[in-house]
Amino acid sequence: MTQPRLLLVDDDEDLVEMMREYLGPEGFQVDAAHNAQMFLAADPARADLIVLDVMLPGRSGFDLLRDFRKGSNVPVIMLTAKDSDVDRVVGLEIGADDYVSKPFNPRELVARVRAVLRRTASRGSGDPVAAPPAERLTVGDVELLPAARQAWCRGRLLDLTTAEFNLLEMFLRKVGQVVGRDALSQAAFGRQTGHMVDRNVDGLVSKLRRKLDAEAGAERIKTVRNAGYIYVLPTGGGA
Repeated sequence: MTQPRLLLVDDDEDLVEMMREYLGPEGFQVDAAHNAQMFLAADPARADLIVLDVMLPGRSGFDLLRDFRKGSNVPVIMLTAKDSDVDRVVGLEIGADDYVSKPFNPRELVARVRAVLRRTASRGSGDPVAAPPAERLTVGDVELLPAARQAWCRGRLLDLTTAEFNLLEMFLRKVGQVVGRDALSQAAFGRQTGHMVDRNVDGLVSKLRRKLDAEAGAERIKTVRNAGYIYVLPTGGGA
């Protein structure tokens, strides 16, 4: 079995070397880039996962991610400043799959990398799926294939990040029920995030709402004050 290829993008060469030392023995092939030019030259679309720092010389990690997401679905973990809620929310909204705060424990990074690779295993390289998915969720005019990680609204394929897809799947499975922010955070990111749960979940719900409501013209994810959110079927929606 080939080793998953990771691309580490950070201008701190010592930090990159430290990450190499931990990730290499864990069974990963590790490449590195220290700026935007090196990132582009490293053929990032062929990586299995990218670890991308927000603060880079020249162009920020946000800029690189925004452009990269136009043509690639390779999972990305952002490295953010400690306790920077804004960085986390922005990163998730433009397509990051997870984030790690600096400074971090290398064991945490290894765990996050493995978790994201598991969650995104079916979407990575674009290879054809060997067998049709066994499950299909249909709620009103929204259809979701969990195994293929694809969702449609009114027949139009939705462009969803991993966290957005996970959130939509949770809502479709709990349609008509109030779902709390802790449960939504667990579904979207694979963990709960303490005091940052509300802000991260609210930002993600807002992004998912815009993508769904653009198709249906009616709000279907409603806020329940002091409780969470509920997914409801739009009334009077035609095909």
